[in-house]
Amino acid sequence: MANTPETVLVIGASGQLGSELTLALRDLYGAASVVAADVAPPKQADLRDSGPFELVDVLDKKVLGDLVSKYKFRQIYHLAAVLSATGEKNPKFAWRLNMEGLFNVLDLALEQQVRKVYWPSSIAVFGPHTPREHTPQHTIMDPNTVYGISKQAGERWCEYYFHKFGLDVRSLRYPGLIGYKSLPGGGTTDYAVDIYHKALQGETFECFLNEDTYLPMMYMPDALKATLDLMHAPAAQISVRDSYNLGAMSFSPEEITAAIRRHIPSFNIIYKPDARQQIAASWPKSINDSMARKDWGWQPAYTLDTMTADMLSNLKKLQAAQAV
Repeated sequence: MANTPETVLVIGASGQLGSELTLALRDLYGAASVVAADVAPPKQADLRDSGPFELVDVLDKKVLGDLVSKYKFRQIYHLAAVLSATGEKNPKFAWRLNMEGLFNVLDLALEQQVRKVYWPSSIAVFGPHTPREHTPQHTIMDPNTVYGISKQAGERWCEYYFHKFGLDVRSLRYPGLIGYKSLPGGGTTDYAVDIYHKALQGETFECFLNEDTYLPMMYMPDALKATLDLMHAPAAQISVRDSYNLGAMSFSPEEITAAIRRHIPSFNIIYKPDARQQIAASWPKSINDSMARKDWGWQPAYTLDTMTADMLSNLKKLQAAQAV
């Protein structure tokens, strides 16, 4: 796989997923073959120093097109989006960025013969009438955030481009993603990132969700593995062309607090639910990802306890390095 001659573009490379996925792709294909792109220069030193970076606004189709033409990309990972909670503050811009950006990427992929496109969806495509336990692959989808609405529409368009034009678009419906390399980015599940930072800093964590709010979650190493496994699976094995359900673990703020206290007994949390509680209450509690397991062998590696131990260990190392 590492010897395959590929040129890869990651749009939205400075984000939580993009920053780590770019590095994983550079390990796989070689640093010079993977171009990171975003609207602002990356703050992460490892991302900035490990390979080429291009300033790109995904809404500027000409600049994006010139970039694709320059490097002759064979794969595009289009990750740029306005997330759930942030999107509610400016819904029309969120819709424009999320949808026009996707159309620009899909159309350029056709025009310039890009071989494969990856576009992430989310559990936000589900809504208040979706079955919340073991949410099936095909079910009622009535999202009530602009983020979820744009992701649902995006799924339909990705499937359309595959069936209508033969474009090999692949997608995963991510649960909440948790990683130690990036700070929260405006999502409803982001409490599960911030809580570890506050715990290590000895601060009381103010949670914007109720203590018993269950949501599907995933540790970043599992998310990276799932993404790369999907993109490297033979096309004949991909039976879902809108977006695959993807699961790993489900927990509540109360349960992640208990997991942290096994390492930091003095950790304290208070609950002050805000508008994000209403969003979370409309999302699944757990995910049925049997299609991903059957088609391309998906299997998560981390549990809440193993993730917590790894998060705290790596955050301690980062804090120590920053203190030097």
